[in-house]
Amino acid sequence: MSRPKISLIGGGQIGGNLALLAAQKELGDVVIFDIPKAEGMVKGKALDLLQLRPHDGYDANIVGTSDWNDVKDSDVFIITAGIPRKPGMDREDLLGINLGIMKDVASNIKEQAPNAFVIVISNPLDAMVYAFYKISGFSKNQVVGMAGALDSGRFRAFIAMETGLSVQDVTCMVLGGHGDTMVPITRLATVGGVPVTDLIPAERLAEIEHRTRFAGGEIVKLFGNGSAFYAPAQCAIEMAESYLKDKKRVIPCASLCEGEFDIDGYFIGVPTVIGSGGVEKILEFDLTDDEKTELNNTLDAVKKTVNETGL
Repeated sequence: MSRPKISLIGGGQIGGNLALLAAQKELGDVVIFDIPKAEGMVKGKALDLLQLRPHDGYDANIVGTSDWNDVKDSDVFIITAGIPRKPGMDREDLLGINLGIMKDVASNIKEQAPNAFVIVISNPLDAMVYAFYKISGFSKNQVVGMAGALDSGRFRAFIAMETGLSVQDVTCMVLGGHGDTMVPITRLATVGGVPVTDLIPAERLAEIEHRTRFAGGEIVKLFGNGSAFYAPAQCAIEMAESYLKDKKRVIPCASLCEGEFDIDGYFIGVPTVIGSGGVEKILEFDLTDDEKTELNNTLDAVKKTVNETGL
């Protein structure tokens, strides 16, 4: 029985960590793809990872390439291709450059692996995943964006840091666009089943929500050049693993809504069931009036960015 094939489009910081995590979890064989001028870099990363295997005891094959033929018949694609944010740039500033890259990527993936499951990480996320979907013509269950998973993970991390309790026991979700208008659903957040509203004062929770919204920018400022890569990689691997192992994980992802939460025709962060059928279901629940208002605000921001793609 052959191993699943996981192709990573973009071999930068996130791509390298994706390759390491996919191999360590033994999810399948890994292809790291990048443009010809970066071919030496991805071949080097692949070789370095191959030489790490004896120390960690896994047997995944890992290759670096700039030839689209090498991703043929991949089961999963994770797309990080594009330029990262620099200080002072917002995600929308990236749109023009990264849209051109996504058009090329989508048409090549359509040709090489029309049945693959595709996870988009490239920013501005909500527009990039929409662009991939439109250009590729893939079905809505084959395409998802990694947004809420990362935002929710950041929210969980900050709650754990504040309470001093295990991050494993923190459950929470962030809905909406992957940007400053995202919607942390604080009233449903719990630590070991105990509502977080009983553990952290309201004004402190508001500060944590604010930090969650701007968490990506906080890291961009600290780096001075580049953006987050460890956490985004792990989030995408969780999504890929749920698909490959039919785990039916419920992960906040940018999925195509067709009426859910009164949103129609846009990819936006919602609780998404990922199994062997790809995006199998969106779980809906009742929002408060304030949450609905916030979700409408984030939808407006998503619509604006998506409209700028012209697709």
